[in-house]
Amino acid sequence: MGVMLRKIVIGVCIAAAVVLVIGLVPVAWNLVASWREPAPGQPEPIATADLSGTGPGSLISAMTMPEFSHTHYGQRVNSARVVYRSTSGDTGAETEVSGSVFTPKGAPPPGGWPVIAFGHGTTGINEPCAPSLSGTLLGMGEPIAALVSGGYAVAFADFQGLGHEGVHPYPDPRTAGLNIIDSVRALRHTFPDVSNRWAAIGGSQGGGAVWAADEQAAGYAPDLDLVGAVAYVPSADVAGLVDKARDGTMTADQQLVFVAIVESMARLHPDLNRDDFRRGAAAKYWDILNACSGPMVADRDAAADELRAEDLVPASTAAADRLRSLLAKWALPHRPLSAPLAVVYSGRDEFIDEQWTTDALARACALGGKVSWRLDPTKGHGGVDLTDHFGWIADRFANKPVTDECPTQP
Repeated sequence: MGVMLRKIVIGVCIAAAVVLVIGLVPVAWNLVASWREPAPGQPEPIATADLSGTGPGSLISAMTMPEFSHTHYGQRVNSARVVYRSTSGDTGAETEVSGSVFTPKGAPPPGGWPVIAFGHGTTGINEPCAPSLSGTLLGMGEPIAALVSGGYAVAFADFQGLGHEGVHPYPDPRTAGLNIIDSVRALRHTFPDVSNRWAAIGGSQGGGAVWAADEQAAGYAPDLDLVGAVAYVPSADVAGLVDKARDGTMTADQQLVFVAIVESMARLHPDLNRDDFRRGAAAKYWDILNACSGPMVADRDAAADELRAEDLVPASTAAADRLRSLLAKWALPHRPLSAPLAVVYSGRDEFIDEQWTTDALARACALGGKVSWRLDPTKGHGGVDLTDHFGWIADRFANKPVTDECPTQP
């Protein structure tokens, strides 16, 4: 990437950075209802899409996005809503996942458009909660389009169970990481002139997803060339929530995350009893607290206000141990990194305790790979500064040397 193009790309990305924070703040289920608009037309098949494949990342469908294309920013880019094949991080089974993919209009650079795969924060755990079902991508459409205008193709996975049938394993980073990798493949099967070189950026749930994508990329996708990943306030390891639930010390935001985790786990493991983790207002408003669409969304805030710490205390040591064990199996890291990883996290995070991320970074360093990090001690979950890391991404595409802070330990 030339110096001038790099400056243009960074400038465009910085302009988008503040808005992208919307995609990092979890438990914003009400966004689904708020951002839906009447469709200006019916989706049509993408003429350039290759539906002949059968492996991970191969396309099942690729359709136009009339609502998105109708926006002032969507008119500037090529866009498609895709359903593609992916893999469960738990079982290795083939899955089907939806998402959206984008490329710039105009002539590509030599080698094709470089790719950024974006991992979104929590939008909910039900099928209607997917960004690709919203004409504005749940408010993230404009910054995504800004990345495309800056010269990147963008792959935007919904994650398994969001936007397409299936159970959403929340907040399993391994499965979401595979979904992200395969979204890049799906992008390349949808539009021409897309490079196999890619970077990943994501926050919160998406931060854990891009971290996991980095770990799995080399073995899972040797056909792609991951240059680096940026994880903001990542949900790398949230097993500590179980002890906080037991002790009654969860924040109000963590209580909502805990409700979603228990519901997701119960769907994945039918022998896990929801009633071991809910009573009082939690039991009364359980479905409302997990809603992301429909009439129940209007009552979510009021239901959340009634939650008390004692409503979510595990009923027994055995119940707590079971849930903690399931979350620990998902916790990162699992293996050495495939490419450099940059992590930014917060000292006053309302969702993810600082120490959980610090410990995950130390384990990642021990496993191997180039890692850099920054702790913003006074920031909350949605207050992290993304701007400097768009330059970091551009440097990875330019093959510039990268700082490895692992010898210092976090």
